[in-house]
Amino acid sequence: MRTDYQGSSSPNFTNFGRSILSMKHETLIQDSEIEAFQRQVTQRFQDLSLVDSHELLSVSWISKLLDVFLCCQEEFKAILFNNKGLLHKQPMDKLVSDYFERSVKGLDVCNAIRDGIEQVRQWQKQLEIVLCALDNQKSLGEGQIRRAKKALTDLAIGMLDEKESSSSSSNLAHRNRSFGRYQKDSQKQLKHFRSLSWSVSRSWSASKQLQAIGNNIVAPKGSEIIATNGLAVAVYIMSSVFLFVMWTLVAAIPCQDRGLQSHFNIPKSFVWGGMILSLHDRILDEAKKRDRRNACGLLKEIHGIEKAAHVMNELTDSIQFPIGEHKKEEVRKRVEELRIVYGGLKNGLEPLEKQVREVFHRIIKSRIAGLDSIAKGSD
Repeated sequence: MRTDYQGSSSPNFTNFGRSILSMKHETLIQDSEIEAFQRQVTQRFQDLSLVDSHELLSVSWISKLLDVFLCCQEEFKAILFNNKGLLHKQPMDKLVSDYFERSVKGLDVCNAIRDGIEQVRQWQKQLEIVLCALDNQKSLGEGQIRRAKKALTDLAIGMLDEKESSSSSSNLAHRNRSFGRYQKDSQKQLKHFRSLSWSVSRSWSASKQLQAIGNNIVAPKGSEIIATNGLAVAVYIMSSVFLFVMWTLVAAIPCQDRGLQSHFNIPKSFVWGGMILSLHDRILDEAKKRDRRNACGLLKEIHGIEKAAHVMNELTDSIQFPIGEHKKEEVRKRVEELRIVYGGLKNGLEPLEKQVREVFHRIIKSRIAGLDSIAKGSD
């Protein structure tokens, strides 16, 4: 009887043992994936946080932030693909679905940001007019000064309009935002955009969209981490990174009904979270500065436009003809400052817009790939 018992049960016991070992092996692989993902996110945001205050929210820094997002997105997609057998099981199916629903809301943010970049490009064109009028002129006459003053006035009006529209969506009821071509109806009118795809509604609000993206982003419970073999942590990381990137874009670039009310509650146990919270606080500090409180965007280059244009406008107002040598020298000095601001915009705006487009399309591709992995995992 004892022999029969041993003989009949030994194969089952062996299979059970192999099953346990296999489960432990899978868990170890998933744990190492998640740990590697956390380390990479921590390192990337640590690198971003090393920026000094002068370069924070510059075009180049925003570009690095978008690079970080794209890298994190690809790594997250790979984790989901490697563990697609778990994606259709509870609670993982809901966590992943919620993330992709959240990411879709970011598409409108990308469209609004692209529109804001186009608006900054129009200000760049006004700076170009000023430079053409005043730069490399053997003699400064009344015609050149008048042309520069008109461009500076148009620039000031355009930035004031954008400040008003950034603080209230009702002021932008006539505007439609998309990745479509820019159309200029009149220099004396506000700009209109033709919608070709992915346009946001006239009542769309960046502030409300951020709130919608941030809803229900909470650190996973221990039971969820266990039930998902740690994958819930990856979803939480990616959701937090996504919210921060969208929030930073809205903070930096002019867009409809901007607002920085989003809150980030990341437990101290997540080291990467400390990096994000530190950057979040630094950006809020920038927004509270006296000369930035009513800005239409915290982008460093926008602040540079405002300061340089204000100084140049005061200078041209003070000019009397014929212009003395001292005044000419001051004009040359201010023109050089304006040229630096213009150069930063000329070199940075187009690559930044391409990156925003890439984020837009990568969100769509990642969502399709993720949903496909869920579907295959349930087969």
